[in-house]
This record gives sequence, C-alpha cells and structure tokens, in this order.
Amino acid sequence: MKAKVDFSLVIPVFNEADNVSELIRRCLAVCRADGGTFEIILVDDGSSDGSDEMIIQAATTYGREIVGVILNRNYGQHAAVIAGLAQCRGDIIVTLDADLQNPPEEIPRLLEEIHKGFDVVGTIRINRRDSWFRKTASSLINSMVRRTTGVMMQDYGCMLRAYRRPIIQAILQCREHSTFIPILANSFARKTSEIPVKHDSRSQGNSKYSIFKLISLQFDLLTSMSTFPLRLLSFLGTIIALSGITFGVFLMIMRLHMGSAWAAEGVFTLFAVLFVFIGAQFIGLGLLGEYIGRIYQDVRNRPSYFVSQIVTGRVQEHSVTPLETARSLSETHSFVQKGK
Repeated sequence: MKAKVDFSLVIPVFNEADNVSELIRRCLAVCRADGGTFEIILVDDGSSDGSDEMIIQAATTYGREIVGVILNRNYGQHAAVIAGLAQCRGDIIVTLDADLQNPPEEIPRLLEEIHKGFDVVGTIRINRRDSWFRKTASSLINSMVRRTTGVMMQDYGCMLRAYRRPIIQAILQCREHSTFIPILANSFARKTSEIPVKHDSRSQGNSKYSIFKLISLQFDLLTSMSTFPLRLLSFLGTIIALSGITFGVFLMIMRLHMGSAWAAEGVFTLFAVLFVFIGAQFIGLGLLGEYIGRIYQDVRNRPSYFVSQIVTGRVQEHSVTPLETARSLSETHSFVQKGK
C-alpha cells in the first residue's frame, strides 16, 4: 500500500539533458515552498542523450522527493505520462513538460484553483512563444476538440494541468492505446476550470514535435475521441451520391435537348466527376482503416509501455530490474483494471 502525499508532479522527459538539472532545481524549490508533502515523478521516454542517467542520479540524491521511471524505449509523450500516473501517490496530480516553456512557478496557482472544488484544471498559454505553424496547428486541433467533445476549453495542448485522484484512477482503467489525456480527463470530470499561465521560449534543445508527429496527433485525435468522422463520412457520401444522380439527370436532359454532340463534348467532365467519387472513396477507406487499425491495436492488448527501472527512495521500495518489471507487469494491469 503506497503512502499518500498531498500532490504528485509527473514530468515526461525525452532527450532533455540540457534542461533536466534546471527543471529539477526549479520544481524542488516550488514544491518545497508549498509546504505540503509531494513527489516529483520523472519518466524517461527512451532518451538517448543521457537524460535517463541524470534522472537516476537525481532520484538517488533526493530520496523520496524524486522518483525516476525509466522506460525501455520511446513510446510517446502521453504513454510516458500514463506510466508516471501509474506510479503517483498524490491526492492531486500535476503534469508538466520538461522543456521549461511552462514555468514550474505556475504550479501553486493550479493547486489553488483545484482546491476550489474543480476536478480538472487546464491552462491557457498567454503570449505563446512558439512558431506560427505550431500556433496555427494548435488552434485547429483545439477547435476540433471543442466541437467534438463539447467541453469548451481553449488550450488542450498545454501539458501543465492538474487533476484529482479519482480522475486519474478513471484514466488508468481505460485500455485505449491512443490516449489523449486532457480529453479523457474532461470526459470523466464534473467540474473543470482553465486559468491563464505564462509561456516561455525554449532556451535549450529543440521541440520533439515534427510536422509528421503533429499530423499523426491530428489523426489520433480524430479517431480516438468519437465516431463523428464516420458519421460525417456517411453524410458526405450521401451528398455526393445525390449530386451524382442530379448531374446524371442533367446530362440526360441536355443530351435530349441539345443532341449527342453536346454530350460527347462533356466526356472529360464525366471523368472529372468520376475522379471526385474515387477520391471520396479513398478518403472513406482511409478513415475506416484508422479505426480498424486501432481495433487491431486494442485486440492485441499489448502494454502501452514497458518500465525497465524504477529508482526511488520510498520506504520498502527499490530499483526494479527488467526481470522484476516483467513479473510485476500483470499486477500493474490488474491495478489499472480494478482502479485501486
């Protein structure tokens, strides 16, 4: 049985060796100043720049204040956060990016807001220090999420968020492989809030979200939130079919009225219409393929991540070897399913 703490800070880390030391220093200062019991869970998501060694060193140095969770390879930001959430003991859980663009000094404001009775507290990045492309892509994603979920939060892309433990327990019971944590949390929350926070420019390292990863995230959001794209596809298919019938009737009337010469000159128009129909079919097949692929992932029921080592100063806990992790993996899944 894990001893409770007032709040847990979960931070996914991927190739952030330039920021880890400063991140730990600032997070410890903020958490200690709060006065309550806390833990900082640093999850290394398969870093190749030595970030994992720095996390292990910090967990060894600071004892119970820092827990290092080392994944055997890169699984993605949200899988890493889930791995951290499975280890946390706090009544309130705060998530944070490791790049320091969201200042850790904003954490007390989230704790103050969630103590007002909210289940989830999101944040809005003011004076955002990102490229035009990132801002535009984020705006489109946020708009799509609001329309699909009906939850009117302005900034789903900011990792700096606070959750109550029952919300985290509900998230851990979900078995989806494509999990977007803010949306999933809002689907379980009764009362949500959103506060503005500062946003700094990245001083060290580079963004880990390439154009390809942003496009992949867009598909994940489209197919993991609801079946709305399938319904939209059916609606568009109906419109295209009716348009095709209408156009066919029009061609027949014009052929009878103008003669066969006019119809012959419209051959290429027919080809163009045909290509539109073929394109619509391929779009539909692509969306169906996304859903079938996710069904395939869930049916295989493979773990979303594999923890190779846990380094912590908690009482009665120790570093976990890969063999011990393999033995305890089924117990972790049992914990998730029972929502303990």
